[in-house]
Amino acid sequence: MCRSSLGERNGPGKGRAVDVLVNSSLLPPVEMGSKAKKRVVLPTRPAPPTVEQILEDVRGASAEDPVFTALAPEDSPGPSGRAENPEDQQEQLYQQSRAYMAANQRLQQAGDELRQRCEDLRRAGQELEQDIGQVKRVVLPGAAAASLG
Repeated sequence: MCRSSLGERNGPGKGRAVDVLVNSSLLPPVEMGSKAKKRVVLPTRPAPPTVEQILEDVRGASAEDPVFTALAPEDSPGPSGRAENPEDQQEQLYQQSRAYMAANQRLQQAGDELRQRCEDLRRAGQELEQDIGQVKRVVLPGAAAASLG
C-alpha cells in the first residue's frame, strides 16, 4: 500500500488525501450553490468642478487646443465654421443641400432594395416549406410501410 505524508491514499476511507485537504485549514470554506461575491470597495469620486473652474479652464485654453480642433472639419472656412462672405455662405448651403439630396436618394434606393430582398426571402421561405412538405409526403409513408412489414 502506498503511504504519503497526507495519510493513506488507498485506504478504506479514513485519512485519505482528499479528506485531509477538504478538512484542513489550507482551503477556504466553500459554500455550494452560493454565487455571492465579495464587493470591491472603490475609492470615492472626486467632486466635479464648479462652473467657475470650467469657465476658467476654457478661457485659459488656446484656440489650437485639441478640445476645439478635434471635431472641427479641416476645410471649414473661418474660426466659427461658417463662411463670412454671403456668397460663400450661399455656396456652402447649396453644397450641403446637394449632399443631403444625394444621401436621401441613396437611402430611398437602399430602402427599395431592402424591401425587394425581404420579399425574395419570403418567397424562398414559402418554396422551402412546400419542398419540405413534398419530401415528408414522399419519405414518411414509405418509412411507415417499411417499419410495419
